[in-house]
Parts: sequence; structure tokens; C-alpha cells
Amino acid sequence: AMLRLRFLTWDVKDTLLRLRRPVGESYAAEARAHGIRVQPEALTRSFREAYGAQGRLFPNYAQGRGLNSQQWWVDVVKQTFRLSGVHEEGVITLMAENLYHDFCSAGNWEVLPGAGETLSQCCQRGFRMGVVSNFDNRLEKILSQCNLRHHFEFVLTSEETGFAKPDGRIFQKALRLGGVPPEQVAHVGDDYTRDYRAARAVGMHGFLLRAAGQSAEPEVPPEHVLPTLSHLLTLIEK
Repeated sequence: AMLRLRFLTWDVKDTLLRLRRPVGESYAAEARAHGIRVQPEALTRSFREAYGAQGRLFPNYAQGRGLNSQQWWVDVVKQTFRLSGVHEEGVITLMAENLYHDFCSAGNWEVLPGAGETLSQCCQRGFRMGVVSNFDNRLEKILSQCNLRHHFEFVLTSEETGFAKPDGRIFQKALRLGGVPPEQVAHVGDDYTRDYRAARAVGMHGFLLRAAGQSAEPEVPPEHVLPTLSHLLTLIEK
């Protein structure tokens, strides 16, 4: 069945791209530029708390709730600084807007080892490809800046579609855009629930990228597990 694959969909964060440094380090550097000293570790902890709370209150960047993703993120960043003991609201707003724009650029993102080569090889072998990501609308720009955008026919974000993985509707939209039946498509991602299981639930194939030392999910057969992206073509062509 694997030999009949015509299309590949890709997750982005921690599959193709990762942050160059912990969020707290980026936030601490921005604070230093304004003469404010905060520990990066404290900011990373505060960020997790603020991001988690915002996600519970307004899932998927508040789509359909009257906020846009920029406001959603700016609120997360402001709250991160407040939770870390910074209270000058004017400076907090300025830092939050700067950081929102900084995370659009290749300066904060790096391509994972083997990602560029694997995407190029997949294109050379005639696979058509698209992106399916729980991301806001900055993703097109980030992929372009990291020189990956040209590999993909479309970039579907949860913000744009209104559905976040594991909701099957974001995958169904990808199938419509690709014009291919699910059994001819495989999704590649690093999250068992949002990527692997969700894609398989709509009838697609799935490959799970698993970093060394990550615990195994018993339901994933070894021929669906990628220790690195470079293993993908070997598995597909078996």
C-alpha cells in the first residue's frame, strides 16, 4: 500500500523547524534591551503557564472569538512578563509587540537536521506536498525565510482553517486541496495524538518522528517510526 503514496503532508514545529533557543532566552534578551533583568528560566516557566492558560481560554488563537492571533500572542507575552515580576505596562506592551514580530523571522527558527534534504528528495521522487500545522498565520513567512516554502503546494494553518489537529477537518481540507484520496497520502509529524493518530483516523498513512530517548507509543508499528527525517524515503520505498 505504501508504494501508492502520491502526496505527503507535514507538521512544522519540531518536525521541520525548531526554535533556536528556549523562549525564555529570547524574552530575556528583549527585556535586557530595555534595561530589565529577568532570568530566562523564570520566563520560560511563566511562558508555559501563560500559554497554557490562554490556550484553554481561547483555543486555536481564539478563532471565531473576535481576537486575532496577533492579539492572542501579544497577550501571552505580556502575561509572561507579568508572571515573572515585570510590571511597567508601557514597556511590556512594546516588548510583546517586538517579540511577536521577531518570531516571524528565521532568526528565531532553525531547520531540523535532514529536513531540507528530505524535502528536496521527496520532490525529486515526484511526491506532491503540503503543510498541516497548528500554527498562526505567520507560518508562510517563517517557511519562506527558512527557505522551505517552495516545496509545498499549500500551507494549512489551524488559524486559517478554524480547526486544530487532532480535529480531522483540517486533514480533510488538506485532502480536498491536494485532490487525493486519503489512502494515497501520508502525514509526517512528531506528535502521536495530533499528527500520527489524527491522520490515521481520516484514513491517511502516518509517520511519527521520534527523537532519541522519547518513549515508544505501543500502537505505532516500528515501520511507521522515524528516528530521523532521513529515514522517511527508506521506509516509503520498502
